Amino acid sequence: MIERQSLELALPGASIGAGAGAIAGGLTLLAGQPAGLAAQSALALAVPLAFFGGLYGVLLSHGIFRPGTFGPVGLYWMAGFPLSRLVQESVAGVGLAEGVLPFLAYQLMVSLGFAIGFLWLHERMMPHWLLRHAEGNPRAEALLGQYVRQAEASQPRSGKGARR
Repeated sequence: MIERQSLELALPGASIGAGAGAIAGGLTLLAGQPAGLAAQSALALAVPLAFFGGLYGVLLSHGIFRPGTFGPVGLYWMAGFPLSRLVQESVAGVGLAEGVLPFLAYQLMVSLGFAIGFLWLHERMMPHWLLRHAEGNPRAEALLGQYVRQAEASQPRSGKGARR
């Protein structure tokens, strides 16, 4: 069972995933689909994306992922995004007309773009979230320390050894 401390760290990623699903539902509505189908499509995508986004936060807090690294996150979403889209299409869509393998192959390509956007948003939201929760959550405090060390390492050096 996942503890409260880990669940707190899952919320930023889960909210990004849920927001992405809601935006996709809005795009479905803009494409001229009925409101009921757009809502069903949004929910069918938001739930699995929120699950995978939240799981990313939990894995990040357990040290499986490191802040600021794209490669492992790209691989993670190469599994999570196509599975999320498969759930959405099986519930609300008609995108499987050409078969499951071509559908999944296309989603695999699109997943890297999603991973870039997810990671970009997560890297901007998570430090602020950690600042608010670090005092009562040792996992948040430890993860905040990783973000601080990463920020310090990326700062240009000053002094005699610095390049100009």
